[in-house]
Amino acid sequence: MDLTTLATPAYFGTMAIEHRVLERRAREQGPSAADYQRPDTLASLAMGTLSLFTPVVANRIFRRIGPGRGRGARRLLAATAAAAVATTIADRVVRRSAARGEAAPASPAGGPLAAVPGEARAVTVARTVSRVGGVTTVAGAGLLATATSATLASPQRLWQRRRRDLGTGLAARAAAVLGWDLIYYVNHRMMHEVRAMWAHHVVHHSSERFNLSTALRQPVSPFGLGVPMGLLSWAGVRPSLVEEARGVNLLYQYWIHTDAIRRLGPAEEVLNTPSHHRAHHGSNRRYIDRNHGSILIVWDRLFGTFAREADDEPVVYGLTRNIDTFQPLRIIGHEYAAMFRDVADSSTWADRASFVLRGPGWAYRRRAEMGAPEPLVAS
Repeated sequence: MDLTTLATPAYFGTMAIEHRVLERRAREQGPSAADYQRPDTLASLAMGTLSLFTPVVANRIFRRIGPGRGRGARRLLAATAAAAVATTIADRVVRRSAARGEAAPASPAGGPLAAVPGEARAVTVARTVSRVGGVTTVAGAGLLATATSATLASPQRLWQRRRRDLGTGLAARAAAVLGWDLIYYVNHRMMHEVRAMWAHHVVHHSSERFNLSTALRQPVSPFGLGVPMGLLSWAGVRPSLVEEARGVNLLYQYWIHTDAIRRLGPAEEVLNTPSHHRAHHGSNRRYIDRNHGSILIVWDRLFGTFAREADDEPVVYGLTRNIDTFQPLRIIGHEYAAMFRDVADSSTWADRASFVLRGPGWAYRRRAEMGAPEPLVAS
């Protein structure tokens, strides 16, 4: 039985206890961003419930489009390649027309293109092809990359190519938990620094509240890349222990989503704690992209991403541009929608790739340079 499933009664029990503690504190000290708010809590629980189905949905999809999966994979690859070629040709048509238009004198009818209706129509079609083809290419490539990673780098598959077997003893279990924690740090950091991965992870940061229910606000999209946990099995950790380490990791992360526990003394120097994780959820400039560790805060100290929660700057929870909604579908999809809109508005492959692979901050700056309007729901 999955450890996180076994812990479900404890989730609700501890949330009830925390709710009472925070209610008492609010009566004595006033309300805070840690207090439970019904619509926010229901949204978090909805995300948690939907996330339980993510592996099922992902497995169904990847069985159809993973490498060596037959016609589904070949068709997706062909469609992605065709979209890339069509987009490249359309980009050239638009650029050539723009270059000629800049050199030609303006006409009373509204410009050089208006004087040549046939060319104007061709450019309009090319722009449409560029928008649709760019998004299709990026989406198809993302699906293929995710399916390939899930298929070829699973613990079960890489276990077949292992170099050794660490067994099932205490040392093997410690290696599984420690290895998972390090890979988690790398992937979690990438989720904040790579736009496509942020679109997947932003669900967890979308709440302007911070309490135990926030821990259950998990990503729902089945599409995401990163360093595969299957590498642990390739190094000799049995797949069953990799799954066990996943459960330990998730259980640890649950309790650090609270404001009811302030500081833990010397443990703050080694472990990820509620204080460190409050800072991680902050939208304040000093807290952004800090404290990515799960169980250990040591990784952040080693790799320069550590920040303490400062008494003189309370944490402001949520996003730098909050979405102001409790609707699950908008919470799940708002950053994907913004990212694909940016891809559609781009006219070069360099911009399209950057809007997907560079950070959210870069995307906001580049969008402003392009003169593109802000999305109705920003992140």
